[in-house]
Amino acid sequence: MKKPAILAAVLATTLLATPARADDFPAAISVSGEATVSVAPDLAQIDAGVANDAKTAKEASDANNAAMGKVLLALKGAGIAEKDYQTSRLSLQPQYGQNKSTGASPVTGFRASNRVTVKIRDVTKVAGIIDTLVSAGANDIGNISFEVTQASKLLDDAREQAVADARRKAEIYAKATGVTLGAPLSVSEGGAPVPLFKARMAPAPMAAPAAVAPGEETLSVTVNVSWAIKAGQ
Repeated sequence: MKKPAILAAVLATTLLATPARADDFPAAISVSGEATVSVAPDLAQIDAGVANDAKTAKEASDANNAAMGKVLLALKGAGIAEKDYQTSRLSLQPQYGQNKSTGASPVTGFRASNRVTVKIRDVTKVAGIIDTLVSAGANDIGNISFEVTQASKLLDDAREQAVADARRKAEIYAKATGVTLGAPLSVSEGGAPVPLFKARMAPAPMAAPAAVAPGEETLSVTVNVSWAIKAGQ
C-alpha cells in the first residue's frame, strides 16, 4: 500500500539531484546603458587656517588661538552655522635653524597652526566667505570643492534614459543575430561616483576679491540589463 508514496519520493529526489542542463537556462542578451545629466553644485567646502610663529611654544599657541578666534567670529558673523565649520587640523611644531660651525640644528622657535573646514550651503557666497576669512586673518585658504548633495534624486530621469539606451543596444544585437527581445530578466545599477571639483587657493592673503566659478557637475548613471530572447519572427 505504501509503494506509490515511496516511488514518488524516490522520483522527486532523483529530479532534484539531476544537474541542470545548459538549455534549462533562458537565453539572454546582456547590455549596459548609460545616461548623464549636468547640474549646478549646491554645496561648497573650504579649508581655511591660520599659522603663527613665535620664539616660544606658548607665545605661538596664544597668538594662534587669538587669530583663530577672530576667524571663527567672522564665520559666525557671515551667517555660517556652527554645525558647518569644524576644526580639521591643529598643530604646534618646533622650527629648526642650522649652526654652520657645528652642523647642529637648534630650535629657533615654534609654529602653531589651526585649520577649519567650512561648509557653504549657498555657493553664490563662496567668494564673499573667502574674502571674509582673509580679512579676519586666515593666511592659508585651500582645497575648495563643490558637490551636488541630491545627486541620486537628480539622476532619476537619467536612469530612465539609461534603460532606454540599454534597450536600444539590445535591439541592435537582437536584429543582428536574428532573434527578438522578450521581457527583461534582471536590472542592476552600476556605481556612479559624484564628481567633485577641487581647487587650491594661494596661501598668501588676497588683496582683490576672490574669483570663484562653481560651474556645473556632470553626473552619470550606468544600468546593466539582461533581456530574454526568442526566435525571430
